[in-house]
Amino acid sequence: MSVKSAAASAPFAPFSGPFAIGTFSASGGTAFPGLVAPDGRVLDLRAALGEPALTTLTLLERWDEELPRLHTLAGDPTRDWRPPSDLAVHAPVEPRQIFQSGANYRQHVIDLAVAHRAPDDPRTVEEARAEVAAVMDKRAAEDLPYVFIGLPTTINGPYDDVVLPAWAQQPDWELELAAVISRPTYRVTVEEALEYVAGYTIANDLTDRASVFRRDMPPIGTDWLRSKNAPGFTPLGPWIVPAASLADPSDLRVTLKLNGETMQDESTKDMIFGVARLVSYISRTARLLPGDLILTGSPAGNGIHWGRLLRDGDVMDGSVTGLGAQRTRCVAEEAR
Repeated sequence: MSVKSAAASAPFAPFSGPFAIGTFSASGGTAFPGLVAPDGRVLDLRAALGEPALTTLTLLERWDEELPRLHTLAGDPTRDWRPPSDLAVHAPVEPRQIFQSGANYRQHVIDLAVAHRAPDDPRTVEEARAEVAAVMDKRAAEDLPYVFIGLPTTINGPYDDVVLPAWAQQPDWELELAAVISRPTYRVTVEEALEYVAGYTIANDLTDRASVFRRDMPPIGTDWLRSKNAPGFTPLGPWIVPAASLADPSDLRVTLKLNGETMQDESTKDMIFGVARLVSYISRTARLLPGDLILTGSPAGNGIHWGRLLRDGDVMDGSVTGLGAQRTRCVAEEAR
């Protein structure tokens, strides 16, 4: 599910609502789905629901049915609640499919477009920004999100080390709000789409900027396989917070700190396409499954913007309003 935990433990960060869902293990034992109380205590749902083989994925497959039972369990102090210090925290779910939305934050797209301008581009910075802004407005009006597919093997724990491959010349962070699907979803309308979202979590969709564009064959365009799909390149979690516990996913703060310094700090209001539009758009082509992730894009403030990419020993702290926080340490492949 994730690489060996070696990052400094992150302090427990509160989340919205009466409970969240996570995946845990004790002393190297089998991972299990847990109900997380607002104070961080964990209830083993295998025992609570009487299903020794229960996983977070199978729980999500019955999400609508189980949600009332989870609310009841969350309010039961007589259960065997365990302190978080006794448990290792893994990524909250092992998805079968990951759908990633690119170029979905207006300011982020403008910043990247200016940063990637050709050396001989005759436009001023102001002219380039204005042109890209016009393109973004047209995309929004024509309902054309940009979505590609990621590999489940990129999933990493919320406190686990991130290995920077030796070949990655410009590894970069991209903190994002991620929606978790609750039931099979195919050709749903924008108005229906949020009914298919179980909840939300945090994803850091790492990217090697040097590998994004195919320099050997420019007409091919982007190379998402190489730039985004190294093992562990998607730290996920720590929790899945039920959708009903977030008042408005289009008004959340996405914040990433690098070694304590704030690099990203933006509201999801800057998204060009909100969660409902993304779910609907993807479902027009693909059949989404319970536990699938929809990464909604990253706001401005990536390393390529600051001229500071990830290095061995860097620590990233990522948080999204109401979803808790993750902390991951970067480890260069050569140093392992």
